[in-house]
Amino acid sequence: MSNITKTISILVVTIFSLCSCSKFVKVPDPTTQIVRSAVFSDDATATAAILGIYSSMMQDYTMASVYTSLFAGLSADELTGYSNDPNLGQFYDNAIIPSNPYISGYWGNLYQYIYGANSVLEGLDNNSLISAPVKQQLIGEAKFIRAFSYFYLTNLFGDVPLILSTDYKKNAVAFRTPRNQIFEQIIADLTDARNNLIDQYLNADNTPMQTRVRPNKWAASALLARTYLFDGDWNNAIKFSTEVINQTETYQLSYNLDSTFLTSSPEAIWQLTPVDPLNTNYEAFVYILTDAPAGLFGVSLSNNLVNEFEPGDQRRLHWVDSIEVTGIKYYYAYKYKLASSPVPVEYYTILRLSEQYLIRSEARARAGDLAGATNDLNMVRNKAGLTALGISDLTPFLDAIQKERRFEFFSEWGHRWLDLKRTGKADSVLSTVKSPGWQASDTLYPIPQSEIQNDPNLTQNPNY
Repeated sequence: MSNITKTISILVVTIFSLCSCSKFVKVPDPTTQIVRSAVFSDDATATAAILGIYSSMMQDYTMASVYTSLFAGLSADELTGYSNDPNLGQFYDNAIIPSNPYISGYWGNLYQYIYGANSVLEGLDNNSLISAPVKQQLIGEAKFIRAFSYFYLTNLFGDVPLILSTDYKKNAVAFRTPRNQIFEQIIADLTDARNNLIDQYLNADNTPMQTRVRPNKWAASALLARTYLFDGDWNNAIKFSTEVINQTETYQLSYNLDSTFLTSSPEAIWQLTPVDPLNTNYEAFVYILTDAPAGLFGVSLSNNLVNEFEPGDQRRLHWVDSIEVTGIKYYYAYKYKLASSPVPVEYYTILRLSEQYLIRSEARARAGDLAGATNDLNMVRNKAGLTALGISDLTPFLDAIQKERRFEFFSEWGHRWLDLKRTGKADSVLSTVKSPGWQASDTLYPIPQSEIQNDPNLTQNPNY
């Protein structure tokens, strides 16, 4: 990919940052536009509204998987930044200013998806033109999308406005809602989603399909398990991760690591379909290096990460590659291999089975079941070609889980950044690798300045 193409791509961020959460994203394909309830005249138009949100997720550059992992990876200790864009450099320096256009775009797009989900829910309410099975499925998907969006909003920004309707006048003056209440809503939405969604994955015409691009019941269970882990509810984290792990006919660990992110991956629980014919995979587009990292997307994997892989770890062999320029070796994430393909063979993988094993391992350990926790941890280590561990004390065991999560999920959806925050390790870890600029308040991103200017009831996070 040329630097010119990358430059054109990144300019879209500024455009999206101008959008408010009261507007819909315009999707070129009219069959997948996010539409208002007034046109929900049959199953097809109602389904198109949901499909439009997924399409928008993949077209909005500040929400595509690469941007979540890019921002969070720079903020944590996964990536080394070389970008000549000062707005992107602020993430690496942990010195983000509230007027940063990436922050504004990211926030705005997440609220657009929430607005779209709310619109779908309102359009389905008391709508007798939609068949009962389709209505039930779409209610489940809309609540899943809303929960997913709020999960990232509250974990990145802290207290955020809880928007549950399309009433713009009310939403425009919303106060920030405490994080614990946001989590309660996420759990309520995912519980409803799980109860409404079916076991199978569905196509655009609501018939069963093989690929996993519309969330099903088990995707809701998987996100519930993650949410309960973050909320410290170990028993429910165990319950719902077990529910997913037990679906052995549908999900299996990918022992062939190169198959993990393919459209046919047996490990995938929820994926998104690429929609850009020029850039079918932004992850490969941004991360794969053909020269020394520079320009807008100048990033490499941090030496701190690469050097800590255990000897024999197959993830180091299959998911990390390097290039040497003028005697300097730069490492890059190589989980996704193809930046462009006439027929996409890699989908954006958001939820996968390995996470469920590590969720259950951590929750079991914290609940006192170290034997069960060890079995789960070693399932993931075995997949990576590593020897089994046997640790009898809780603290070193929890450290081993976090280490495993680091190498399993690097450059994926901000896992490392969120794990450092939720375990209280961000300050101790990042004050060393990010010194002298790091301060504890950097664990929260700033509320976009444009949102504070437009909403008199919004307040800023500390030290911004």
